[in-house]
Amino acid sequence: MPFWCRDVQRRLLARLDEACERAVAERKRVLLGSLQGDVLEIGPGAYPSFGHFSRPIRWWGIEPNLNHHSSLLVAAAAAGVPAEIVESSGSALPFPHSNFDAVVSLFALCTVPDPPVMLSEIRRVLRPGGVFAFMEHVAASDFPTRMLQKAVRPIWTRFAEGCRPDCETASAITAAGFGQVQFESFHVAVPVIHPHLSGVARK
Repeated sequence: MPFWCRDVQRRLLARLDEACERAVAERKRVLLGSLQGDVLEIGPGAYPSFGHFSRPIRWWGIEPNLNHHSSLLVAAAAAGVPAEIVESSGSALPFPHSNFDAVVSLFALCTVPDPPVMLSEIRRVLRPGGVFAFMEHVAASDFPTRMLQKAVRPIWTRFAEGCRPDCETASAITAAGFGQVQFESFHVAVPVIHPHLSGVARK
């Protein structure tokens, strides 16, 4: 891809991400505010969530984009959060069983190669009673939007760094074997990637 194309892509993605971040900031604060202990975040990207944790945590991150690593560690240091970024390949998490008090996924499951496998790994690394906190966009239920998502998926996936707009995330989480799953749907006025859901699942 020519440099000017990459620059345009970066600018457009940044504007889209910033609009989405503003829209969900309060929901993130509520979702993450009660988490504590050892926390693993899947795909934190360019928008670290350290400011939304209201209790002491120790943070590990799985982030495939190397360009975000330094800014994530700087943000963690500024927030006083002990942090480490760990490399991972595919959907396998390089941690032992029952290793974390909480796992967080914020708009990340749409980019992983196999969401059911990743969800199985998330449940594996959670301690008994641990919490999986998630906020994701999901496949639309109305026919016109669903068809639009399917039509633009090949282009959107390339443009948005692997994001698939028509992921069946809600049903995947429900079927992942957690003891309890609670979530609510909401709408953010962004193109293609809506509706959204936010909630928790417990091991």
